[in-house]
Amino acid sequence: MKLRVARCEQMRAGLRIKLSVAQISNLLFRRLSTCQGPQCSQIAETLRGLPFGNRRYCMLKKCATARPARQDGSVLIIVLWIAFGLVSLALYFAHSMSFELRAADNRVAGVEAEEAIAGAARYVSNVLAYAQSPGTLPDTNTYRFAAVPVGDATFWLIGRGDDQNPPTTAHFGLMDEASKLNLNTATTNMLLALPRMTPELAANIISWRSSSNSNPSGGVGSETYMRLNPPYLCKNAPFETVDELRLVYGAYLDILYGEDVNLNGVLDPNENDGDVSPPSDDQNGRLDPGILEYVTVYSHEPSTTTNGTARVNVGDLGNPAQATQLRSLLQNAGVANPNLILARTTTPPAVTSVLEFYIRSGMSADDFAKIEVGVRNPNADGLVNVNTASASVLACIFAGAGVDTNQAVSLVAYRQSQTGPLTSLAWVKDVLDPGTARQVGRWLTGKTYQFTADIAAVGHYGRGYRRVKYIFDTSDGTPKVLYRQDLTHMGWALGKQARDTLFLAKAIR
Repeated sequence: MKLRVARCEQMRAGLRIKLSVAQISNLLFRRLSTCQGPQCSQIAETLRGLPFGNRRYCMLKKCATARPARQDGSVLIIVLWIAFGLVSLALYFAHSMSFELRAADNRVAGVEAEEAIAGAARYVSNVLAYAQSPGTLPDTNTYRFAAVPVGDATFWLIGRGDDQNPPTTAHFGLMDEASKLNLNTATTNMLLALPRMTPELAANIISWRSSSNSNPSGGVGSETYMRLNPPYLCKNAPFETVDELRLVYGAYLDILYGEDVNLNGVLDPNENDGDVSPPSDDQNGRLDPGILEYVTVYSHEPSTTTNGTARVNVGDLGNPAQATQLRSLLQNAGVANPNLILARTTTPPAVTSVLEFYIRSGMSADDFAKIEVGVRNPNADGLVNVNTASASVLACIFAGAGVDTNQAVSLVAYRQSQTGPLTSLAWVKDVLDPGTARQVGRWLTGKTYQFTADIAAVGHYGRGYRRVKYIFDTSDGTPKVLYRQDLTHMGWALGKQARDTLFLAKAIR
């Protein structure tokens, strides 16, 4: 009986051992589904001798060899992403350094251009100081004005041409301020003859420059300007700069600038494309500038010559002192028949202008050229140089005098037919009749003492473009700067040909 009981206990223990091994085998097999490669190999080798181990050994062997491959692929992807990030950072900093280098190079080119402009201003001052004929626009054969090298920089003097050249052609040289209409002396009728001018703006210009107690044009006053945002008062004093027109009520941008938005006198591509790009233009292949092209505030003639001698006022020849001074001037210049000239010009009616004085004197053009610099009009401000003024400006003078404005075209046509530049007033006698000459003569002159140097420059490789406008006054003998304005913000002003030349030079280098 005891032996039977002992065998039963042994059988029960064996059964428990078998169940425990099976359970352990199943648990280990489930664990293998989430194990790492080396761990799987160890478990597989341990369970090979256990019950149920041989059947699953192949499965365990597959796990041991597959897991390391999956781990190596993940590491490769991570390494590739890190390498990509490092390369991206390297490229980013390389581009940043490249941009900084270009910016620094452009800044250097800009400084070169600025220094070139400063040097050009001193050069122009020297040209005006040593001009062969004081009171005349220097001949372009006597100075350099286009693509002038200054170290690694280059400068140009932006000028104006005549209507005989294509509007897309850029012109270079000094400009005559006396070739424009003076805002401080022009009458209402003169202002109305300007291109794009409106009756409202003409009246407001007169009102702006007139005293508060006098408003002959009926233009708006301070009560209108005070309603603007921001508000300001009507000046009621003469214009000091042309840019003051921006403050006058009714001076809209299309009136001031017209199609020539960069004020270079050249028909640029954006100024002949209709409404594709600003400004709005009629796309007619012709440049239609605004009134800024035709006006000034600087034209003025001195009362003395460069050596300090007083000029004879031809409107006051009834004054014995002026008559005596004229006789001395004629005799010192070697003019024939000075007494006859005095008799013709001192008898009533009084002479009103230098042009009328020349016509009534009967002297030759050569004799008049000898004394022209020694005589002056009664009015010294706002005279228009008939030798350089455009047909549009001369038409304003004729309109103000109440005569046919078509005669302005005749003056310009005669001037253009001459082989060289005209420097005297005498030739006008050959174009105008004495009556018309008397009417318009008090606004005309053959001299000029204020000049514009519109200087543009670039640094090395055509970079660092800069543009500055100077107004020079030579009425005191020594040139001095009246006005300086930076025009760089207006963009390229040298025309297409200069740009193509710079690009070609850059490509050759």
